[in-house]
Amino acid sequence: MQGLTMSSKLSIIVVILLLGLAGSAHGRRRLVSSGDEPCKKMTVYYHDILYNGNNTANATSAAATQPTALGNGTFFFGKLVVFDDLVTAEQALASEPVARAQGFYFFDKKEEPNAWIAFSLVFNSTAYRGTLNLLGADLMAEKTRDISVVGGTGDFFMARGVATLSTDAIEGLDYFRLLMEIKLYECYV
Repeated sequence: MQGLTMSSKLSIIVVILLLGLAGSAHGRRRLVSSGDEPCKKMTVYYHDILYNGNNTANATSAAATQPTALGNGTFFFGKLVVFDDLVTAEQALASEPVARAQGFYFFDKKEEPNAWIAFSLVFNSTAYRGTLNLLGADLMAEKTRDISVVGGTGDFFMARGVATLSTDAIEGLDYFRLLMEIKLYECYV
């Protein structure tokens, strides 16, 4: 640091101190799980009731666009669905809600059913408060598929992990239920 003025040296020291404090500015300690064990796990059920023109009172999702002709009318290629779906701890739709899933999915493959999904799980209960943000490819033909947990707020501040989805029930084109097994591998406490 020879050749630097006193004010330049002081500026460098202040920048180094501020960078050191930036990692702890949120006041939480980072807890990363060791090995293959997640720091937090939960299993929930995602219920989607697509608006069909006759179910306004019960629908939790609606098509924002219609499919294009590229999907041959079979795989809904290009269809975008926006949702505010119920998430429960039990399979039954009428069971106690634990969160809302708010986001969208769109069908993005011409040859088979496939979607890309992005949503926030919004928790407002006695067990959890805050959000978890999830996104990724939903390869519907697979028995199980993983999407990324890319962040969160509140009890899930900056959480990261994986949500494994499996289709638990389908009733025509208007209702489906997903089993979501969420494993967080980076948690802050």
